[in-house]
Amino acid sequence: MSPQSRCIFLDLLFERISFQELAKRRDLRSHTICSVDPPGCTDIDDALHCRVLDNGNFEVGVHIADVSHFIRPNTAIDEEAAVRGTTVYLVDKRIDMVPGLLSSNLCSLRGNEERYAFSVIWEVTPEVEFVRTEAFKSIIKSSAALTYEQAQLKIDDPSLKDELTLGLRRLNMLAKRMRKKRAEAGETHDPVEVQVKKMLETNSMVEEWMLKANMTVAAMIYETFPECACLRRHPAPPVSSFEPVVKATNPRGFKIDVSSNKNLACSLDKAVVNENPYYNTMLRILTTRCMMQAVYFASGTIDYEEFYHYGLAAPIYTHFTSPIRRYADIIVHRLLAVTIGADSTYPGLTDKNRTQVICNNINYRHKMAQYAGRASVNLHTRMFFKGRVSEEDGYVLQIRKNALQVLVPKYGLEATLFLEGKQIDPKIIKFVYDESEPSQTCGSVKFSTFDKVVVQISIDESNVQREKLVLRLVHPKVPGFSVDPLPQKPK
Repeated sequence: MSPQSRCIFLDLLFERISFQELAKRRDLRSHTICSVDPPGCTDIDDALHCRVLDNGNFEVGVHIADVSHFIRPNTAIDEEAAVRGTTVYLVDKRIDMVPGLLSSNLCSLRGNEERYAFSVIWEVTPEVEFVRTEAFKSIIKSSAALTYEQAQLKIDDPSLKDELTLGLRRLNMLAKRMRKKRAEAGETHDPVEVQVKKMLETNSMVEEWMLKANMTVAAMIYETFPECACLRRHPAPPVSSFEPVVKATNPRGFKIDVSSNKNLACSLDKAVVNENPYYNTMLRILTTRCMMQAVYFASGTIDYEEFYHYGLAAPIYTHFTSPIRRYADIIVHRLLAVTIGADSTYPGLTDKNRTQVICNNINYRHKMAQYAGRASVNLHTRMFFKGRVSEEDGYVLQIRKNALQVLVPKYGLEATLFLEGKQIDPKIIKFVYDESEPSQTCGSVKFSTFDKVVVQISIDESNVQREKLVLRLVHPKVPGFSVDPLPQKPK
């Protein structure tokens, strides 16, 4: 970085709210705005507000950290962020896309601190009809930085009547109605992670408003930049790719209709087994794995019909709501700023080929970040089980020719139970694989998808350089293959 660039960068980093900047922005510091995030979140991208208008409608605002104010095009920090593409989240740390002074401080929408934001405001009827939309640069002062659980406790406490709590209740009420409408349109739910997490209404509430903001901004930037808008699409998978899901649900008598995303969503909602609380979760995991990956792209490189986001049933979509951790959102912020006249364009922003090159890198970096996150989970899982044996309930997630893929909900863990190998004598133990069901059978014991099992989890430390997680079957009992249960600890 040149001395001149360094001086400009430092000036931006340590800038306080100035009269000049305030004159360019809408002052929303008097609004009751708050953020709702996971516990321990320090890179707070988004905040929300909802108030009642005189005509009985609601004003809802999504306020996003104005990262593009600090990261200007073609600077050293911009080039580094473009290369990184995304923040990488590991079990015990995160590798920021932008410096910590920005991600956790100046850009983060922390409670009771004035921050620059990019706001999208709607006027919404009680029937969730959107009658007015605005986007503009703003200055906000978040009233509180809440966790999902703290926000849920406020919503559920009837004794609380303060404006912050009332705003959360309005946001939640409208979000429920919006989600119902999207489900009717064919939304198939976002990809489900293997880890089983406790989901609160506030999780869904925030997600719903972020989706709405992303869809709104996508339409706005595409109208102004039909050739070079940075968008995100999710191609519809071929019907044949859902064959594993259809086969897996046949034994339970469920009919999974994959003719459209709406029919698929309805089918998944109905596929519930009372005695297996994880059945629907596992079914959605399998369904997600049958789908294609969502990707970023430049609008001028493909036809409009291919913009469609299958998983969200959205004709046009982008990412606007997480500029602290995604470079795509920074590009979208710059496009939106030009669209509303808040900033000027530059050559690279209007070059669709350049935008596509950036999108290709972001897609690659996003995939690598996912791999790194999973590898981090696997490493810490091995560290956790090192030197111990744990006996847990599991569920068969997938039947393979030589193994069962087992989900252990207690740890959000997916591991392989091998049915063949050096330790298994095929003359004594013979598993028969039936691809049509699919199933694995040994004597009188049959394993089908979603069956409950009991497994022992341990670490094979025989090779220090290649320690691996090992599953052993406890129940059902397969003579010569299953192991004895662990001794019961005295109470």
